[in-house]
Amino acid sequence: MNKKPIILGIETSCDETAAAIIQDDNSGIPKILSNIVSSQFDVHKEFGGVVPELAARSHIEKIDLITNKAIKESKIKITDIDAVAVTGGPGLVVCLSVGLNFAKALSLSINKPFIAVNHLEGHALSPKLNFKIDYPYLLLLISGGHTQYLSVNGLSNYERIGTTIDDALGEAFDKTAKLLGIEFPGGPKIEEFAKKGDCNKFQLPKPILNKGGCNLSFAGLKTAVLKIAKNINNEKDKYNLAASFQKTIEDILCKKTKIAFKEFVKKTKIKDNTFVIAGGVAANKGIRGKLEVISKKNNFKTIFPELKLCSDNAAMIAMAGLEKFKLNKFDNLNFQVNPRWALDENAKFLKGSGVKL
Repeated sequence: MNKKPIILGIETSCDETAAAIIQDDNSGIPKILSNIVSSQFDVHKEFGGVVPELAARSHIEKIDLITNKAIKESKIKITDIDAVAVTGGPGLVVCLSVGLNFAKALSLSINKPFIAVNHLEGHALSPKLNFKIDYPYLLLLISGGHTQYLSVNGLSNYERIGTTIDDALGEAFDKTAKLLGIEFPGGPKIEEFAKKGDCNKFQLPKPILNKGGCNLSFAGLKTAVLKIAKNINNEKDKYNLAASFQKTIEDILCKKTKIAFKEFVKKTKIKDNTFVIAGGVAANKGIRGKLEVISKKNNFKTIFPELKLCSDNAAMIAMAGLEKFKLNKFDNLNFQVNPRWALDENAKFLKGSGVKL
């Protein structure tokens, strides 16, 4: 094993074709030698959402180019790579398959270990690219497809303490943006609209706010936004609805996070508590600000990934790969795509209208 292992990460779980190379460092924080992300915004824009078949085709067209670009930018030789890490799930099967098969072929051709990474674990460990973080820590994972509170007890050791029972937070942002006429991908632009509006103009519901522990629900909120949006015919009220939605989300997350803090402290009984917020929605500055305030009040230190590391990227996959590499946790080349790969595989499934909280 090299003193400073070099890991290639590959990510194709949805609509980003990404490759990155990181190198371990004596400081405890790896160096990002390259981090290339190719967006598919233009491919899916006219459809208002990701079309899996088109996304997979785009991955096939770009993955070799993006990987070579990452290697070139890192200024290393392909033979310097110590392992190839790739997203094995969760995600879209046709998209995951492209990256997985490419990574298998590459690891075989250069005779280096192959590591399958859980995409969500990549998000969970992404702040380690910038900060030293000790286990255990509380994680709020908020992205387009996932919303969960988890106790991160170690590498591949997660205990879920809260989750959405219906829609993911990122999905709620994207759907609201679409109703307001914001071009895909609109979720990240909601905050810009919100700055121009009155957050108290519309009173929106906060589903299961006072029950269900730190589980969350956004379907009812999304339905309320739909009803209001149908009767809006001026720009000002679009801004008002965006502002009201943003504030409602902030209020929900603050209330549920306080409950998660209590659950986490009860389970871990440690004094120096760390709260990591990761995933695409973690880039929302309003949410960041509110969670920082309540964390300070509850004696939790907040850590966010860099903004460019919040959305899907391959550096976070390489980070998880590096952690596994150090423990010799490699995978066989017969590893199969796992589109529903959970972080806590023992957690109870909570989805649908029949859920009892």
